[in-house]
Amino acid sequence: MLSAAGRLLLVAVAAAPAGAWASLALWYRAPAPDWLRALAAGLVALLALGGALFFLFRKRWKPLALFGAVFLGLLAWWSTIAPPASADFAPDVARQTTGKLDGDLLTLTDIRDFDWRSDSDFTERWTTRAYDLKKLRTLDLFLSYWAGPAMAHVIVSFGFEGGDQVAWSVEVKRLKGGEFSPLADLFKTDPLAIVAATERDVVRVRSNVRDEDVQLYRLDVYPQTMRALLLQYVQDANALAQEPQFYNSLTTNCTTTVAGLVKAMGKPVPLDWRLIVNGYLPEYLSENDMLTKSVPLAEVKRLSHIAVRAKAAGDAPDFSQRIRVGAPGP
Repeated sequence: MLSAAGRLLLVAVAAAPAGAWASLALWYRAPAPDWLRALAAGLVALLALGGALFFLFRKRWKPLALFGAVFLGLLAWWSTIAPPASADFAPDVARQTTGKLDGDLLTLTDIRDFDWRSDSDFTERWTTRAYDLKKLRTLDLFLSYWAGPAMAHVIVSFGFEGGDQVAWSVEVKRLKGGEFSPLADLFKTDPLAIVAATERDVVRVRSNVRDEDVQLYRLDVYPQTMRALLLQYVQDANALAQEPQFYNSLTTNCTTTVAGLVKAMGKPVPLDWRLIVNGYLPEYLSENDMLTKSVPLAEVKRLSHIAVRAKAAGDAPDFSQRIRVGAPGP
């Protein structure tokens, strides 16, 4: 027989999280009207709570076992939910970039190069471009802060000799009119999109159109690390084109790229809270020797803000070059 402390531990680490997850999963994904989803979510929450209370204070396990059976049934239902291969997606995430490697020549199809005037007013443009991997020279990371200092969207950009840049952004493949919700996207709400784009598109829409605080960090890594990470993006994008998957705010999002970068450097990926609260990634990058050591981190961060340069550049063809003026390089 479990002691009181043992019963409390079981409820805290198993029953309570399972009850919260089950209730939210029904609310966000049950195929029913709002009122019925709310009713189902509430009943499951009450079942979990009642089972926990009976188990804690009356030492009766059957109500909690009943919730466990319901929970297993919900897990079976959950495993059947698959992301849609096609739907009325928002135009900026409607296509999935794919890539083909022939020796050192990488050809990317469906690179996004929109001309943004506002979030709802833009000119669509998708292109196909080829890149010589022997000319890969730089790797930069953009942080676009959209929720105060704690949360940012991560964009990784690869630079080639001659000035070409291709930026990668892991995004929510939302429906037309849909909005991003970190909580909802923990529950199979939207598919995942891996977008390759020009910086004039994917960076400028955040700095110039949405007025987000966009910061640029030029990474100090070996060329083979850049190449490995770029090819990993291509591999993941190709796989996603073949088999859609869901975006997840914790496990499959824009920040998991940074863990992939550390792995590409041949280092173990430590568990670190900054991979989730990603507004503090500059400190993480510095600690993992990915930022220049010739300038103090505080100065690197001060010079990382590109808003003034981006707005001055506007939609100029040399947008990428102009936003890098003054940013400390490796």
